[in-house]
Amino acid sequence: MISADLDFDGAPLFRKEFTLGRDHGDVTAATLTVSALGVVEPWINGQRVSGDLLTPGWSSYEWRLRYATYDVRHLIGPTTVIGLAVGNGWYRGRLGWTGKSALYGPELGTIAQLDVTFADGTTQTIVTDDTWTAGPSAVTANDLYDGQTTDARRQHDAWARPNHAGDGWSGVHHLDFDRDLLTPYTSPPVTRWQSLEPVSITTSPSGKTLVDFGQNIVGWIRVEVTGPAGHEVTLRHAEVLEHGELGVRPLRTAKATDTHILSGHADVFEPTLTFHGFRYAEITGWPGELRAENLRAVAISSNLQATGTFHSSNELLNTFHDNVIRGMRGNFVDIPTDCPQRDERMGWTGDIAAFAPTAAFLYDVEAFLAEWLRNLALEQAHHDGIIAYVIPDVLKYLDTPGGFPATESTAVWSDAGVWVPWALYQAYGNADILAAQFESMTAHVRRVESLLSPNGLWDTGFQFGDWLDPDAPPENPAKAKADTGVVATACAYHSASLVAQAASILHKAAEAAEFTALAARLRAAFNGQYVDQGRIVSDCTTVYALAIVFGLLDGADLTAAGDRLAGLTEEAGYRISTGFAGTPFITDALTMTGHVGHAYRLLLEESCPSWLYPVTMGATTVWERWDSMLPDGTINPGQMTSFNHYALGAVADWMHRVVGGIAPLTPGYGELLIAPQPGGDLTEVDTTLVTRHGRVAVHWSLSGDRFTVQTDIPEGVGGVLRLPGQGDQPLRAGVNTMTVSLSVPV
Repeated sequence: MISADLDFDGAPLFRKEFTLGRDHGDVTAATLTVSALGVVEPWINGQRVSGDLLTPGWSSYEWRLRYATYDVRHLIGPTTVIGLAVGNGWYRGRLGWTGKSALYGPELGTIAQLDVTFADGTTQTIVTDDTWTAGPSAVTANDLYDGQTTDARRQHDAWARPNHAGDGWSGVHHLDFDRDLLTPYTSPPVTRWQSLEPVSITTSPSGKTLVDFGQNIVGWIRVEVTGPAGHEVTLRHAEVLEHGELGVRPLRTAKATDTHILSGHADVFEPTLTFHGFRYAEITGWPGELRAENLRAVAISSNLQATGTFHSSNELLNTFHDNVIRGMRGNFVDIPTDCPQRDERMGWTGDIAAFAPTAAFLYDVEAFLAEWLRNLALEQAHHDGIIAYVIPDVLKYLDTPGGFPATESTAVWSDAGVWVPWALYQAYGNADILAAQFESMTAHVRRVESLLSPNGLWDTGFQFGDWLDPDAPPENPAKAKADTGVVATACAYHSASLVAQAASILHKAAEAAEFTALAARLRAAFNGQYVDQGRIVSDCTTVYALAIVFGLLDGADLTAAGDRLAGLTEEAGYRISTGFAGTPFITDALTMTGHVGHAYRLLLEESCPSWLYPVTMGATTVWERWDSMLPDGTINPGQMTSFNHYALGAVADWMHRVVGGIAPLTPGYGELLIAPQPGGDLTEVDTTLVTRHGRVAVHWSLSGDRFTVQTDIPEGVGGVLRLPGQGDQPLRAGVNTMTVSLSVPV
């Protein structure tokens, strides 16, 4: 690992020029392996090695640092130059809302190895060492939150080509670095995935130039511009407008601003050492007339393969589902983050705990989330079994953990250590994820057990609870209707039950018995302390949803709780009354207790708060708050407001399984449950999923009381077809159509 002797504005270039060995024949193979403390873009002989971005991403750097390996045979010449362009990234840039940077270390570094193999079997190896040199790049400032400044007068690619003079360049020095921390990439790299043209260029009431790209994305703006040398063009990014001006208050301290200094010639700027969450940009200093063809919004994301689709006869619902996808892509930039725009962008555990089943349907996230879980397990192992609020856990480096009490296990958030691997197992059927995470899963539940009160409840200590309950005041999102002890104890029971099941799958009899017994004790305590004839303490939608879906109730209590949940849903006018804890489960709870009509009313409600309200307000991603933008077009007054937060989109999981009708009967969809349940005003739905066993498709239509379902099932996949009012039937491979008459038309 080497570092530049001079800082070079936090964006140094490193180079090594060498000559290929002679008399060994042609080059038959060449691989470049590279990593960095910071982010690195490798070059060979003046060409970018790859389109990968922000390599090596964000891991728990204290214990692991990923490296990427590239085939570069086509770039090797008789004289070859390896170039490495480095930036601050997560390692040395700002992290968190306290203004601190360099939380992991003060110096940027890079490490690389080029292996060139010749026809005679000889290998020539070039590594980073003190013979390399370092110099300045065109980047004079770079930060993920604040943006990038690029001086095109310093822009050239000669530094990565042979015979570069290297004016202003310096030496390098070794960094103290344990190479045992290095580990290969196992998850997909970050890449460009979408490019958008402006849909409008307008002037704001104050005279500012505003560009609208039509969608809320994560990335940057590619700029083509010609103007006087030294002239500055500035782009400030935001997700929304307020009163016709750029709405920057939700960014808090993030500047989200890129500055381009012109060379005097035709310049192209693409600030790849930063990213922003934005739909709009305010542009100042543009020389001459700004045209749409001068700008392209470039969206970035981890390179995930799409697997699931959903489309219905309700266009608002389709837009909502599209918003779920866009929000996921924008927040899956190497790790699953809460938001992509403000001074935060962290791997909040509660968000992905809620959203993992939805993510695993829409995209193949097995490797992506398995990578994140490795970081979770390492952070947990170094923190007495506690799963932190964010992974990687940078809050531990702040004076206080982000303004919250000292980090301790907390329901939903810490439960991500159990719920996420379980969701991956259900989606992909690979028990290896359970085996890999089992120690972490058991450590979490044992930690929770140690926190239980003598009465057997998890009713003390800090809890996020039903975070962002729509009835909570904007300035206090934790002040929910749901009793935190009810929420936490229900979650503890759910996690203990899942760990017991995982232990059985892995043939760990002792642990299966341990966690089955713990789950039974939690269930008894919950019912003894919180349930009275089907009424649950705090009597709100979230507590009923959790108790029903997690299986905490039986018999008359279950029936009464389902009826009470339906009644509360009606009393709320079918508007949302749940926060982070209850929202992923409320439609399932209604469906499981015979109230699927209520679930549909809740899903399709358009007034605030509801899933479709943001769509009616022009949203193109899912919001953090149900009312991040108020009906009058002003931004929610809360200090914490994001317009790109995937967590509340977790209802898409229910849409896929219950509306669309595709669910796994066995983990990994080796056997299917095809059981669409029509409702609301929907007359037609198409749902598809690419499983490990092939593509599954379900189409249904409703005309009067005639319900027609067409299935397309891969060969070798069995399961059950369950239609309303009909007995279960064996699922047949190929394309099959069945029409039934509904006894009560929807």
